Amino acid sequence: MANPGDKREPEWIDRVRSGGAVPLLEPDKCSNGWTSPPGDAFKVRGPDYFSTRVKIPAGECLLKPLGFDWIKSSMKIGEVLNHPNSRVRKVIDDEFPSGDKPFVWAFNLQVPTKDNYSAVAYFTNKEPIPEGSLMDKFLKGDDTFRNSRLKLIANIVNGPWIVKKAVGEQAICIIGRALSCKYCVRDNFIEVDIDIGSSMLASAIVHLAFGYITSLTVDLAFLIESQSESELPEKLLGAFRFSNLDPASARPIEPSPVMNTDSLQSSLSTRLWKSIGQGFSNILQSGSQEDGHVSSSQHAKIVVDHKDNPTDLKKW
Repeated sequence: MANPGDKREPEWIDRVRSGGAVPLLEPDKCSNGWTSPPGDAFKVRGPDYFSTRVKIPAGECLLKPLGFDWIKSSMKIGEVLNHPNSRVRKVIDDEFPSGDKPFVWAFNLQVPTKDNYSAVAYFTNKEPIPEGSLMDKFLKGDDTFRNSRLKLIANIVNGPWIVKKAVGEQAICIIGRALSCKYCVRDNFIEVDIDIGSSMLASAIVHLAFGYITSLTVDLAFLIESQSESELPEKLLGAFRFSNLDPASARPIEPSPVMNTDSLQSSLSTRLWKSIGQGFSNILQSGSQEDGHVSSSQHAKIVVDHKDNPTDLKKW
């Protein structure tokens, strides 16, 4: 089994990494699985960015890759780590029953399809978070600060031309400005639930890509944007790669018997697919702005109620 990062890992980390529906593989042999790509595959703001606009290879990530889940449900899946029966939470609680648990970062990409797929990447700290660092400010800050800083970089490593055209060579965006994000912060974890269905543009691109998902290799990286010279150079929080995902391999999750607004969101998204598809040729013509950011004028927002109840999980 591949173990990106350290040569020897604690047994509980191996259990988390190997326990998902999709296998962990080596970066150069990743087909039908997930892995941690090299940080240098991504370009970030360099030490003199504000005077030179020069970006540099990102280098090593601040966080260690912990695991990946490919799951689906009849309702949108949120607050995964807030459920004591989720598999990652279960492993950590069993391994650290008396406290001093490792801190976990989870990024939950909620895919806008009728089967409510989620791709969840988990990371953990390599070192204690320094007081006053960007990571510390992000954890202690409010949602307005987080929405203005959390950045996503997406690379299509392999895939058909039409998907590469829609996404671009390296798509970059401040997630909270483009999509609705929900932050679940606890003493030993933070989870960011990223609602891709909250943007018609993002929904259209992901809907297109989902049709080719079994032949796609995608690298995604998360980082906190540097907005002053003292915060440069930028550092990746974590990065993951998924390759040739099979929708049939996604692990099903039992939904809560209590209906919530997510079912309305799913129904609304389904009805929008025809109009989105008809307008997709226009999306392919959309221009990109400096830094790869997508302007707010390029996003048609779907307004949804975010006071949703998290999906009830059994162990998975």
